[in-house]
Amino acid sequence: MDPKIVRISLIVALAGFIFGFDTVVISGAEKKLQLLWNSSDAFHGTVVIGMALFGTLVGAILGGIPTNKIGRKNTLIWIGILYSVSAIGSALALDPVTFGVFRFIGGLGVGASTVAAPAYISEIAPAKHRGRLVGFYQLMLVVGILAAFISNYVLSGVAANDWRWMVGVEAFPAVIYTLFVTSVPKSPRWLLTKNRAEEARIVLASMSNDMTLADMQADVAHANEGTNASENIFIKKYRFPLMLAFLIAFFNQFSGINAFLYYAPRIFEAAGLGESTALLSSVGIGVTNLIFTLVGIFLIDRLGRRQLMYYGSFGYIISLTLVACAFLFNWEGIAVPIFLFLFIASHAIGQGAVIWVFISEVFPNHLRGSGQAFGSSVHWVLAWLIPSSIPFLFTWVGPGPVFGFFAFMMVLQLLFVHFLMPETKGIALEELSKKLSSKKENQ
Repeated sequence: MDPKIVRISLIVALAGFIFGFDTVVISGAEKKLQLLWNSSDAFHGTVVIGMALFGTLVGAILGGIPTNKIGRKNTLIWIGILYSVSAIGSALALDPVTFGVFRFIGGLGVGASTVAAPAYISEIAPAKHRGRLVGFYQLMLVVGILAAFISNYVLSGVAANDWRWMVGVEAFPAVIYTLFVTSVPKSPRWLLTKNRAEEARIVLASMSNDMTLADMQADVAHANEGTNASENIFIKKYRFPLMLAFLIAFFNQFSGINAFLYYAPRIFEAAGLGESTALLSSVGIGVTNLIFTLVGIFLIDRLGRRQLMYYGSFGYIISLTLVACAFLFNWEGIAVPIFLFLFIASHAIGQGAVIWVFISEVFPNHLRGSGQAFGSSVHWVLAWLIPSSIPFLFTWVGPGPVFGFFAFMMVLQLLFVHFLMPETKGIALEELSKKLSSKKENQ
């Protein structure tokens, strides 16, 4: 594999590190903020927690526009700026509304990164290594999650307003990422869609890629046969890839993964652990996530996306059922962390390793930004609604029934994987999009 492509992919994937850090860092501060500002569960869930998620939703919905118009690289630079402004502003906020506004700005960056980063990496990666390279985004995401859990544990109690340090420290990786991403080249496939063939040739010549400019032009031309500029992802021709993107994003969130990551210390405390032990257990979640994400990335181009989704689905069903039983039958102490570690391992090797790779593969070049934005939007609509409702649901029905519902949804995911999900490993993007766009059209 070309070391330059690996280096570029890792730099772009750093957007995932800040995504993961930003998603989880609030878990160590959210209870302190609710007490500080004396917020109701509804206000706390929708403003202090939910504004970041709402920003992520908006960023995912609109992220396809700059990704297509100004390019993947320029969009990634703006994402870094949004991350930096959000971290600094959140740390300095004096009231919950101002805090929510700056968290919203960071959310815009998170949402847009789930569109631009996987699209960029998938377009520079050789087909045989695409799963692993796009998987760097998920790897950096879980490294960011682990870093946030460790940061929260270390910074807890360092000052009266330790939450400011918890959310503000994100500014350091955000600024570093922004500087690094200015050094990456523009996507050659995006350049070809803008009729900038000479620039694409220069980019390809700088990499030890298996594909020449002529090969890429031929593949793009073949993929564009029968297409026109007025096409969008919602026409009948692209109904099947649209459905695939919707369902994988839908089931990703109905596993309960984001609800858990946002409220991990609260969930552990509800299971009978003390505050310090709950924060330390959260670090264990981050370590487990990292280890099994590495396993998933190692296997994704060997076993394929579908096989990993089978493993993840079975693991989800077992672990979530056990978590639900633990809360329903009062199995306090170490049982809940162990079951949740199994849940995280199942997510990391399945949905975690697969989702961003799969969505970046199923749409054609000229609609990849829009398709990625659609899949990300579905993901983030649910990632906004579900965690925002967790404080209310835990108070109303309790954690047991909530985790039991998530377990049932994973049974439905298993059916999706078995009956609908195609295997995409090792197939050129143009060939894959041609195959999927005609799969249901001809039936």
